[in-house]
Amino acid sequence: MREELPRLRTSQIAAPHTSSRPQIWGSGGSHQIEIDIVHGKGFGHHEAYKAFVKLLLRTCGFVWYSISFLFLWWRIAHKMAAATQNTPVPAHELVYEPESLPKLRSNYGEYLDQDSVGRMKETSIDTPMEEMRRRFEEDGYLFVRNVMPRDDVFDVRQAYFEHLAPTGILKPGTNPRDGIFDSTQDPVVHNGVGGRDLPEDRDRVDRLVTAHTHPMYNFLLEHPKLRGFVREFMGWEKDVLIKRTLLRHNVPHGFSTGIHYDRIFLRQGEAEFLTAWVPIGDCSAEGGGLMYMEDSTEVGKAMEADFMQRAANFTKEERINGFNANMAKDGQLSHNVHAFTEEIMDGKFGGGKRRRWLVGNFKAGDVVFHNPYMIHGAVKNEDPQGRIRLATDLRFYEEGADLDTRWMRSVWRPDDEL
Repeated sequence: MREELPRLRTSQIAAPHTSSRPQIWGSGGSHQIEIDIVHGKGFGHHEAYKAFVKLLLRTCGFVWYSISFLFLWWRIAHKMAAATQNTPVPAHELVYEPESLPKLRSNYGEYLDQDSVGRMKETSIDTPMEEMRRRFEEDGYLFVRNVMPRDDVFDVRQAYFEHLAPTGILKPGTNPRDGIFDSTQDPVVHNGVGGRDLPEDRDRVDRLVTAHTHPMYNFLLEHPKLRGFVREFMGWEKDVLIKRTLLRHNVPHGFSTGIHYDRIFLRQGEAEFLTAWVPIGDCSAEGGGLMYMEDSTEVGKAMEADFMQRAANFTKEERINGFNANMAKDGQLSHNVHAFTEEIMDGKFGGGKRRRWLVGNFKAGDVVFHNPYMIHGAVKNEDPQGRIRLATDLRFYEEGADLDTRWMRSVWRPDDEL
């Protein structure tokens, strides 16, 4: 028969036979309390309770410290990660994903290879003037954002296409401010200034001429933001804008301006000038804007020196004429940018160096200033939205400079032989 244990009062709880305190030990990660119950040797239930509490506190303490450690480790790791994200990375360690480059071509020939295309450097209007001058000297051009208010430029665009709307150039039902071409029309019929062959329709040509004297266009030419920037940038007290400006539109898939440098057409006078190319509206890289041959200022100077040497026996009038016997029919260097690129690289002017063609996505209010010898031309307009590219070419001299007086006679006319 199983022996019955005695019923114990508090005073009958005995201490272990080996010690007056409970034995506490761990085995396999567990804890035990052994309390020998011996008749007649009790010492009070509070001792067992105290032992249990101590064990509980130690266990809770272990869990608490473990949780605290894990929390502290998480906080440290989180702060280190945040610090890593916020710490600026040195420029030479940055990895830039290349922006997709547009497909470009000119009036004739193939598209340029992707390794022959690059993006123009952009300059914000608040860049220090000395830095702007340095960039212009180094690159041959300066692409400045937001020279004029955007709405001011779009007002000029709207006025121009309202002026040309009777010719049928615009898509029916569209806003003249957008300048969307009517794709049912023949692009050749709507060639603009610089498009080699002007429209045969006399009314269309007359509208191109009178657009150059439109009040809204004159507002753009005299815009204080533009003129003030030119004077400050060039360090001139007063500037002179030549009268013969070139207000050009370029319809999708039409004939655009070929490859050239500006000095070809302004050879009279010793003074150098500044060209400002002003997009009148937004113009994507594929939308007929300008493309610049990289590092081509020295190439243009070398070509001009070569021309002058070959023209040594020309009369003065022949020598300053951009359409003389040594030049193309329309004074351009080429209308095939792909072939011209290879020709320059392999010829005596390029020095075997491959030069890219630089383009940008232009916005209304932007202006590109360039050197008279910087080689450039228009991209064939293949704008996916069907927008007509509208822009103007402006040339500035310092007041009193020895300028090309032929360009001061009047506004552009198709028979001015310039």
